[in-house]
Amino acid sequence: MNATAPNLYPSGPPPQPLLPSWRPLTHRKSRKAAARKRSAATRALRMPLAKRAFDILFSATVLLVLLPLFLLVALLIKLESKGPVLYYSYRVGTGYRKFRFWKFRSMRQDADQLLASVKNLNQYQAAAADAAPEPGVCACHAGQQGPCQNQLIDKNGHPICEKHYAQAKKAREQATFIKIANDPRITRIGLFIRNTSIDELPQLFNVLRGDMSLVGNRPLPLYEAEKLTTDQFATRFLAPAGITGLWQVSKRGKGGDMSAEERKALDVEYATNYSFRKDIQILLRTFPALLQKENV
Repeated sequence: MNATAPNLYPSGPPPQPLLPSWRPLTHRKSRKAAARKRSAATRALRMPLAKRAFDILFSATVLLVLLPLFLLVALLIKLESKGPVLYYSYRVGTGYRKFRFWKFRSMRQDADQLLASVKNLNQYQAAAADAAPEPGVCACHAGQQGPCQNQLIDKNGHPICEKHYAQAKKAREQATFIKIANDPRITRIGLFIRNTSIDELPQLFNVLRGDMSLVGNRPLPLYEAEKLTTDQFATRFLAPAGITGLWQVSKRGKGGDMSAEERKALDVEYATNYSFRKDIQILLRTFPALLQKENV
């Protein structure tokens, strides 16, 4: 007798379990990077109440007291060169947030367009070039003859010295910041207000608005901030952006001796350990530092 097999699925076969939707590795990495930035922004917004209250009280008082100085500086700037009295550029501050960063204009009106023509004067770029090894020379032997004992293969399939490769990579990454000695774009009144840090005073408006704090890590131009997205240095963006900070008072007047790595390390140190008490100490050290000849 032929028996008909029972229909175990009267409504059709059961749905198949959904397989995980695997995305490309690069996409997952970009999502992780974005998550880190959001986490950094969330943590950075928790500014101590005492710090914010002090910022508002101090900046409002100083702006009111220095109003006559503001008018005098504005007049001198207008008499020397054409263009607006105030200058702003977009900077990246706390939690990678972008904002307008205000200063008294100390350069020619076309200074941004002339930046490419003076980049060869960048002190950090020059230091990186000096540190770069001579192409084709085995760094393991320091100029002596002999085959390299620690070889890698580059993307073209050619053997290269491992130590040479590491030195060249470090040299390329060295010039994160831009500092130009005797910048020809600076006006005469601009040089004076830079050396006395008067050009920084309009940033008190940024402090009053909450874009910045009196003490913190300097907000960076976009082209510099985009180079500091690694876990090692992104920590600096957890701290408030500030007018003055730890590295400014650590080696004020010795800017030519401070490497980009030292600046980044001091920024990370401040972000890790900042407090209202330490902010007051930095502020007290800032006023004597303003008397130093070299502007940093």
